[in-house]
Amino acid sequence: MSLATPWKDVTFVAFDTETSGAFPVGFEIVEMGAVKWKNGQILDRFQALIKPSVPMGEEVIKIHGITNEMVADAPPLSEVLPKFMEFLGDAVIIAHHAPFDLGFLVYDLERAGLKVPTTPALCSSLLARRMITESENHRLQTLVKVLNLGENTAHRALDDAESCQRLSEIIFARVGADATLAEITNKMAKRVVWSDYTLLNSGQENLKTLVEAVRSKKDVDFVYGGGSNKGLTRRMTPIGVVRNPDGDFVQAICHIDRASKRFYVGRMTDLQIVY
Repeated sequence: MSLATPWKDVTFVAFDTETSGAFPVGFEIVEMGAVKWKNGQILDRFQALIKPSVPMGEEVIKIHGITNEMVADAPPLSEVLPKFMEFLGDAVIIAHHAPFDLGFLVYDLERAGLKVPTTPALCSSLLARRMITESENHRLQTLVKVLNLGENTAHRALDDAESCQRLSEIIFARVGADATLAEITNKMAKRVVWSDYTLLNSGQENLKTLVEAVRSKKDVDFVYGGGSNKGLTRRMTPIGVVRNPDGDFVQAICHIDRASKRFYVGRMTDLQIVY
């Protein structure tokens, strides 16, 4: 698809996930919702609950309201994911805080051996920061109220996807009725590309090591080029690995002070999994 295409001629899929935790390695998608649309016309919808491999904790259930009983008879992700990718087709995906949703989606595509798309991707949160200046913050539910986008059930995938779709229409119109996909993409001011969220096929040894450590529940020794213990070998228990436009990072428990910290992958050297 050419970025020179006017947005009114582009098919989009507004997309949202609900998950069992904050990070794609170690946690799972438990609901997917999406709305396919073009120039204001809804073409189709997608919604599916997904049974995770392990029960969800009460803390995350309080966030999205999806209980273990609700997903007890739901299909596994291995059945849902190919259906969603067929639904997506060659449409341009857009999500609110897209790096979060793409992080989970791309990791699961890699694990399933499915192709990671090369089509453009958009983040309505990044776009809203530039184009919805009257809002005090750019959380989806705040924008829904500020722009009078209608009632929905927050933190359920299809409802949030529908809010994202309505928000995107307003943003695109503000960029310009005849604006191209390139002009809209440039308004994000940050790069959002499917391939930037690969974890298993990134070609980066540090990421590969961290993913393996999270999956095997092992500690990692490493040297960090920042903080109060710069240059010293330290140990951590990694909780999750995140690809991020502002810098890939691992969230981990630092063994020096037993606190949860964010370590940027680009500052880490000499990583060794502790067996």
